[in-house]
Amino acid sequence: MPVNLKNQVVLIVGASSGIGRATAVLFSKEGARVMAAARREDRLRALKEEHPSIETAIADAGDPAAMERLAAETTERLGPIDILVYNTGTNIKDRALTRLSTSLWDMMLTTNLSGAYYITHAVLPGMRERRSGTIVNVTSMVGKVAAIAQSPYVASKFAFEGVSEGLAQELAPFDIRVGIVEPGVTKTAIFAKTGVNRQAELVLLLSRMS
Repeated sequence: MPVNLKNQVVLIVGASSGIGRATAVLFSKEGARVMAAARREDRLRALKEEHPSIETAIADAGDPAAMERLAAETTERLGPIDILVYNTGTNIKDRALTRLSTSLWDMMLTTNLSGAYYITHAVLPGMRERRSGTIVNVTSMVGKVAAIAQSPYVASKFAFEGVSEGLAQELAPFDIRVGIVEPGVTKTAIFAKTGVNRQAELVLLLSRMS
């Protein structure tokens, strides 16, 4: 059944590039009232210039206080949040355990997993009160099948899948839906940062899933 997104308030965290940016543009074209949030001011400014109807906010997903402020600002500027999309994520070249540092491990888990908790925690009270809402978490196909030599990325995505599935059950009585999107290899900024043959990784992953 077609879904009418006209005037729906959509908050997208991680919207300055790649999948998040495209998601913000598509929601806006469907008539939604979009808040695009990310850390990179220059990317958000470019998005706003190209699509003036999209609102933007600078916010670090790894900062719990910043996520609380973002939820409040979105509500103040656009109205109660109907849809939350958590798209923030990162990957690194030195992600094999032989090269991985403690600080990089912490950064990966904070960005890819904890940030989703921070913004969900900030948005949920309003959704529960209205008994309505949708949460879309962008994970990865490696949230189902582990990839070689990227333990922190895989750990964050496996955990994100589990949290999302548990949250879906917890929020069902409130008529709040939780969905998971599992992209495969996509040529985004994260793709460029890894410095590896992601096409070969994809072939291996698909062979293991078959």
